[in-house]
Amino acid sequence: MDTELLRTFLEVTKTRHFGRAADNLYLTQSAVSFRIRQLESQLGNALFSRQRGNVHLTAAGERLQPYAEAILQTWSRARQDVALSDSRNNQITLGASALVWEFDGLSDWISRIYGAIPELALRLETVPRQAQAKQILNKSVDVVITSEPPKIDDLMVNKVRDYQLQLVCHQSDCGMSDIKDFPLIYLDWGTRFAVDHSRINELQKTPILHTHSSKMALEHLLNNGGVGYLPSPVIAHSVESGELHLVNNAPVMEQSLYLVWRDDNEKVELLNGLLDVAFSEISERV
Repeated sequence: MDTELLRTFLEVTKTRHFGRAADNLYLTQSAVSFRIRQLESQLGNALFSRQRGNVHLTAAGERLQPYAEAILQTWSRARQDVALSDSRNNQITLGASALVWEFDGLSDWISRIYGAIPELALRLETVPRQAQAKQILNKSVDVVITSEPPKIDDLMVNKVRDYQLQLVCHQSDCGMSDIKDFPLIYLDWGTRFAVDHSRINELQKTPILHTHSSKMALEHLLNNGGVGYLPSPVIAHSVESGELHLVNNAPVMEQSLYLVWRDDNEKVELLNGLLDVAFSEISERV
């Protein structure tokens, strides 16, 4: 199958518009339409329903989408692996959620990895939490950095860093009884956090902002006020400068980061080398 057909399919899926997809792909609209017809002909099913500018996926198109994404990701990895030079003949694909990639200092950790393993080539992927176990098991990624390691046999789980989720607000000298009327910012930090958060009576209200981005949560708190749990590396600088304040007597949620990979990964020596590169030098702010 021509991977360009799948790429065109995904672009139309994203834009829901043949003209905008054509602009993004630097093609004519007729070329995009032709590619989609080719793909539909090969698969024997219509992939889009087209009704006066309202383009949306058919049931067949929805079933194809995850396969198309996986095929293109695998093909991209294959091209990069094959193209590796003799001096960069070892590659690791490292995945993490967008939340984890926002931790300040991860780029410094990556730089130290290159210093420790000079012939390494890294491929960095953003992988949602719910997809991480699947992508490790099907070898779409070699290793993930996560705060919620999958409980699956045959996976190596290595804790590399501890940190905390702390409750902060815009008002100084603030206690739990003071926050009931503050707007709630909810940073979606996973299942365990959601359970712990639900046990705090003062925070049982509709969030004014529900986000998967720690930077978005931080910026909203700084610009608009409110209360919410954020990771200690994210808020450290703002608390130190007095822009945000820890809520007195608020529960502190202990968290850790882990590296997780298949125990039968053929790159196990390289992966073990990652554990020798300390996370402790990551700075405590965003």
